[in-house]
Amino acid sequence: MAKFIYDAALDCMVEKNTRAPMVDPDEWEPTVPRLTLDIQGYQSPMTGEWIGDRRTERNHMQEHDVIPAAELRKLRKLKNKRFIEKHGLHSLAE
Repeated sequence: MAKFIYDAALDCMVEKNTRAPMVDPDEWEPTVPRLTLDIQGYQSPMTGEWIGDRRTERNHMQEHDVIPAAELRKLRKLKNKRFIEKHGLHSLAE
């Protein structure tokens, strides 16, 4: 996926590597970055605390050392015994 930065000399957004303008000046069609909507608020099942945005959710999960249930499908079993020992990840070992 292309990454864009602002070029002050051209006064427009340009592709980071090629410096090609994000929008062709002759054929002006606005291109907009994709936005991710915030989460719906919910009450933490662990503490009862209200979680109203992603930052609060991220901090809460980090504080209580938990991960979202959706992430469980993405977890892989670890094979490197030295890595497992070093980081205490015995529950993720094959």
